Amino acid sequence: MQPSPEVEELMVRYQQGDGAASTALIERLSPQLYRFFLAQVVSRRYADDLLQETWLRVHQARHTWRAGEPLLPWLYALARHVRVDHYRKARRVEDRERQVEELPEKSAVPAPERWPDVERMLRELPESQREVLLMLKVSGMSIEEVARATGSSAGSVKQKAHRAYEKLRRWYES
Repeated sequence: MQPSPEVEELMVRYQQGDGAASTALIERLSPQLYRFFLAQVVSRRYADDLLQETWLRVHQARHTWRAGEPLLPWLYALARHVRVDHYRKARRVEDRERQVEELPEKSAVPAPERWPDVERMLRELPESQREVLLMLKVSGMSIEEVARATGSSAGSVKQKAHRAYEKLRRWYES
């Protein structure tokens, strides 16, 4: 889903201090960002936290977006950094905590035979491939927009997407 020029106009008005524009922008883009986070984290609570943190960072960095530039790559770059920061913080906490006892594993409810467990398949992809795939297919971003958002070249984005498609195809066929 590409943002319309109206969304970019909302961002311009938000930069100028228009509170109604910020509310409209959040309402328009939050579902897309939420799906991006939900596909990468285990719980909805974390996806909610990441979404809120992203909008806080957007507010703090709104002056860095340049009118006329595509909004989605700028927004997803911020969202990516929020997710990475959250992951690093969780790892630091996990490293400091000592687990007293092992928790029992969740019992998995088997999916119908004809439907693959897409969430599991996505979780098993390397993070960079999963991220590119989600931006391309879930968020509807172009190769160039994903490249800008991830700080990669278009060729690198294509390569990561291709490798992700190949892995998903092999898992689906097995």
